[in-house]
Amino acid sequence: MLVKEYRICMPLTTEEYRVGQLYTISKHSHQESEKGEGVEVVKNEPHEDPVHGPGQFTEKRVHLSSKLPSWARAVTPRIFYITEKAWNYYPYTITADGRSLQCSFLPKFSIYIETKYEDNCGDSENIFRSDKILGDHEVSFLDIAFDEIPERYYRSLEDPRFFSSAKTGRGPLREGWRQHTKPIMCSYKLVSVKFEVWGLQTRV
Repeated sequence: MLVKEYRICMPLTTEEYRVGQLYTISKHSHQESEKGEGVEVVKNEPHEDPVHGPGQFTEKRVHLSSKLPSWARAVTPRIFYITEKAWNYYPYTITADGRSLQCSFLPKFSIYIETKYEDNCGDSENIFRSDKILGDHEVSFLDIAFDEIPERYYRSLEDPRFFSSAKTGRGPLREGWRQHTKPIMCSYKLVSVKFEVWGLQTRV
């Protein structure tokens, strides 16, 4: 099993992010739902957790056949989807529970993602206090402004290095923005991936 932590800072508050996240998920689902692919909602219902309190449970099928790299399309069925189960107790969420984020044809593949949102610049240590983390683990900061992205995903109008919000007066982001931007929040993600098919583990 591979376990890795990602930290993604953004120039807003956790409450602003909560609203924006709902909008972004809806927009992305609409954009990706074409040619028989996209997001199929199987369940969407309230859920009560004894530790985290009231939240929302969703189960989705994300149809991805055309999004796969060519080498993967050669070995997968034409109808390919991932089942995603998520529990949202914002500012804490779980995507997949054990083995529930799965490929339709790879029963030994699973992803488990815990996410916590905090109003800080990503400096909270051991935020998950997880027994899955044994000793030191890799932590990667993802910079929304200055990390390179593939050209096919780039949108100049959405580039944080050039975008300025007329409503909030925030932006554009400059080098070192994480150290001096206010407000700022961080999305902490602990990702555990398990895949047990000999010969394909590394590439997948």
